[in-house]
Amino acid sequence: MYPMDPHGTLEFFQKRQDHLLLSIREIVEIESPSHDAAAIRSVVSWIEKQLAQIPLDIEIEKIEAEGFGEHLVVRAFPSDEKSTLILGHTDTVHPVGTKEKNPTRIDGEKFFGCGIFDMKANIVLVLEVLRYFAETKQNPARPITVLLSCDEEVGSKTGRPIVEQEAKNAECCLVLEPSFDGKVKTGRKGTGMFTLRAHGVPAHAGLEPEKGASAILELSRQIEKIQTFNNVSNGTTVNACTIKGGTTSNVIPEWAESEIDVRFTSIKEAERIAQEFAGLKSIDSRVSLELLGGINRPPMERTEAVVALYEKARELGAGFDYEVDETQVGGASDGNFVAALGVPVLDGLGIAGAGAHTLHEHILVSDIAKRATLVALILAELI
Repeated sequence: MYPMDPHGTLEFFQKRQDHLLLSIREIVEIESPSHDAAAIRSVVSWIEKQLAQIPLDIEIEKIEAEGFGEHLVVRAFPSDEKSTLILGHTDTVHPVGTKEKNPTRIDGEKFFGCGIFDMKANIVLVLEVLRYFAETKQNPARPITVLLSCDEEVGSKTGRPIVEQEAKNAECCLVLEPSFDGKVKTGRKGTGMFTLRAHGVPAHAGLEPEKGASAILELSRQIEKIQTFNNVSNGTTVNACTIKGGTTSNVIPEWAESEIDVRFTSIKEAERIAQEFAGLKSIDSRVSLELLGGINRPPMERTEAVVALYEKARELGAGFDYEVDETQVGGASDGNFVAALGVPVLDGLGIAGAGAHTLHEHILVSDIAKRATLVALILAELI
């Protein structure tokens, strides 16, 4: 039995390193892009088999998500007491077959693989932390609820209600999304995803262009207007990221659309942006506008409770000479939904690495045991 001290805990995970590497390789090899329900179910099945080998009182719930697969909820040390909620996701951005371009492999210090950093390796990490509590006969400070959603990478349409439901019974939340240069995340911007469509009047571009009303011209003018919504000093960014339209080269375009990315640090700014979009009007009255989408995720603000959570993690890391720094980022996660309910969230607790969503995605082998130790200590000490 290992004592619940930092160095003893680190030693436990170091001795398990080979098993950790093998498990990470196995789950990464199961490619599971969003919208591939069968692939997601394969990952969930693999996780269930791993849980069956952990001698703990564990409750497993699978929640069907039409078109996406299954959300997985795991409850360890269940009781009526408020839990520590751990968030992650089983879907990745890489299409099936991408592992041929980025083979699962270890090259020196780096462990490469599709979705390994975001965030397959961190699913293995939380399984190993549960194993730690089982094998050492230690108990966490609170019951543990692990929620692995299956549509996080595409906006959490079906996952959000489940995240919010579990958050209602949580004292705090740990998110095992990738770290940023090894730093945990104490703040995330909220996000909005808008699509603006313009519907014009087609006409022959050579014979009678004056009878047409260009949807592309109208949309370009609207994009100029949208750029004025930016308020960088307040952390708000609004960017038209795609544009398409028209039918062929000799026809005044009757349609065009642009996808617009919005990021903000406060609910007040989110409300302002939503009002700005709602107020858009056509410059050419012959062209009609259609607005789709909206605010997707609220911001995860760096509150006093979040800072206290971070300071505790930093203190626990220092106990085994592991530096835990913090940062605030523009990207969002399911932790944003939890934070909006007033539950303190510590995000970016995943294994250090780089290249999320790219063909050089990897984690650092040397950080695996250390990150597992940090998570285990947090779960044991947070009261």
